[in-house]
Amino acid sequence: MNSRRERSSRAALFDGIEEGGIRASSSYDSREIDEHENERAIDGFQDRVNMLKRLTGDIHEEVETHNRMLDRMGNDMDSSRGVLAGTMDKFKMVLETKSSRRMFTLVASFVVLFLVVYYLTR
Repeated sequence: MNSRRERSSRAALFDGIEEGGIRASSSYDSREIDEHENERAIDGFQDRVNMLKRLTGDIHEEVETHNRMLDRMGNDMDSSRGVLAGTMDKFKMVLETKSSRRMFTLVASFVVLFLVVYYLTR
């Protein structure tokens, strides 16, 4: 009875497969499956590489834009520094004369008075 069960289970296991044929067909199927998986993986990698390439291109453009903006800002700061230095020189000249000093005191008091009135009415 055991030998009969062995035969029926063996027949069910190897139904329709000739001896020696199982190795050749499984290795062929395995290689074919591996090739398909490899092709899918390569396609996935190519998509990722293309996405990273676009991303690095966008980052490069953004960096270039920020560099140009910083250069313009630096140039504007240099020109502002020059204008401010000229204004300070003129302000020093105004303070050196006595009549200008009186005028400055008068203007400063009006500004302070204006600010006090402004904050009180607010």
